[in-house]
Amino acid sequence: MTEFLLVFALAIALGWPLGRYLAAVMRGEPMRGDGLFLWLERPLYALIGTNPQRGMSWRGYASAFVLSNLMLAVIVWLILMTQAWLPLNPNGAPNMSWDLALHTMVSFLTNTNQQHYSGQAQLSYLAHMTGIVTLQIITPMMGLALTAATLRGLFGGRNAQARKAESHEQAPVDVGNYWADVIRPTLRFMVPLCLVWSVLLTSQGVPATLAGGPVVAPVDATVEMKEQKIPLGPVSPMVAIKQLGTNGGGWYGPNSSVPLENPTPLSNLLETLALILVPVAVAFMIGPFTGRRKFAGMVFGTMLLMSVASAGFAIWSEGHSSTSSDIALMEGKEVRLGAEPSALWAALTTQTSNGSVNAMHDSLAPLTGLVTISDMLINAIWGGIGSGLQQFLTYLLLGVFLAGLMTGRTPELFGRKIEAPEVKLLAVLVLLQPLVLLGLTAITLSVPSLAGNSNPGFHAISQVFYEYTSAFANNGSGFEGLGDATVWWNVTCSFVLAAGRYPALIIPLMIAAMLARKRQAPESAGSLQIETPTFALTLIAVIVILTLLQFMPVLVLGPVADHLTLVAR
Repeated sequence: MTEFLLVFALAIALGWPLGRYLAAVMRGEPMRGDGLFLWLERPLYALIGTNPQRGMSWRGYASAFVLSNLMLAVIVWLILMTQAWLPLNPNGAPNMSWDLALHTMVSFLTNTNQQHYSGQAQLSYLAHMTGIVTLQIITPMMGLALTAATLRGLFGGRNAQARKAESHEQAPVDVGNYWADVIRPTLRFMVPLCLVWSVLLTSQGVPATLAGGPVVAPVDATVEMKEQKIPLGPVSPMVAIKQLGTNGGGWYGPNSSVPLENPTPLSNLLETLALILVPVAVAFMIGPFTGRRKFAGMVFGTMLLMSVASAGFAIWSEGHSSTSSDIALMEGKEVRLGAEPSALWAALTTQTSNGSVNAMHDSLAPLTGLVTISDMLINAIWGGIGSGLQQFLTYLLLGVFLAGLMTGRTPELFGRKIEAPEVKLLAVLVLLQPLVLLGLTAITLSVPSLAGNSNPGFHAISQVFYEYTSAFANNGSGFEGLGDATVWWNVTCSFVLAAGRYPALIIPLMIAAMLARKRQAPESAGSLQIETPTFALTLIAVIVILTLLQFMPVLVLGPVADHLTLVAR
């Protein structure tokens, strides 16, 4: 309970100033560090061939986003398939197969970091530093950029005043410059924050070296194993960005349950805090960025309430076995960490799109597994950097539409009507998730040789559904009882990773631009007030109902049935 309270208190205390700073960065305001940062930024703008002051329409913005992703995809895919022939490979990591390289590339490109490999054994230092870490730094900022553009669209765009003065309602809405929105927060926010966190983690004993690991004699050396090589590497920088960037892909296969990656109670606190620090800062960013502080308060309050409820239930579930209320469930956990910190981490890592672990999720209590799956299905409690807020805005638009229907009024958001074109696009996002997740889960379970389950029965359903849910939510954690390093899992998960990332980022931007082009009606006593606790509770109800209605059958057949079976024993 102490760590639970401390993590949330620190996240709020640090997230507030970080959010204000991030708002200034995204608005492009003059800053004290401009002398240094502009020196770094200008060559990048010149290389890309863009003017950071020149705005884009939503189509131009989305096109730049897709183009940058395609370019990075090709480069990283080639690095992974040729790493054995490249330098900085002291541990002799082999080239990845095309399907494993494809899944790894798409996974990190979508800010997911779902791993079907063990990093310490199957990636070279060069692949880690140039391919993996580069994507871990850039892709969160891409999500943040799309969200900033969406907020500009919802609040009229950067050229709103000019369009109003010209009475030219059909002028393209300026949602900002994509390249500036990625480069500025990368250099001014994410990289400095990661440097600080990396130093803090190194001080706790997390390795930070380019040397190969030492070879030692095991204490219980046998004929079969007379010596063991301990894998080291530039671990702390990767752990810093994996946690702060809602990435989750660790240097070691077992992630932060490995003592080298998470050696002390303080390192565990730092890494747990990092899970939600930047998403909390993004929620605080909304107020100064949009000028609607009450709106920011509603968003933050809604997210915080869902977060506390989810984490509290996970801690309660994991701290009590099904047969005795006095015995914590310790299977799959580090004894040095304990059940409650592991449950808190599991809840927070799935509330965001992080997915890192300090305990094995496959060994969680069934009801804790229900919490983690539900967090990922919602994907907007905090969510990924930018992408979580983007998903929250989708729920917000749905909530406004449903509230309008219930009150007999034309749904409006900030004085702009939500009409058939916007609702059709929202329907695409609502229906895409169950079609992809339930469809592929059914196909995989119908052919047992494809799934590679380690457990029969109800838990097998949870394992398969969790893997696809994790991919669609761009989370990356998993029930590790699956034999998922196969062509089937690599290819299908690559599809799910992309389906969960790009529509969820681009469609809300499209809707925001459509709303921004409409004439804004003045708010009146009859307008729907969304900046209130009442609407926040309504919005939570909409989120819960949507999740339960679409996925109740598979949740009952999976974790709920698993729990009832455990109780019956």
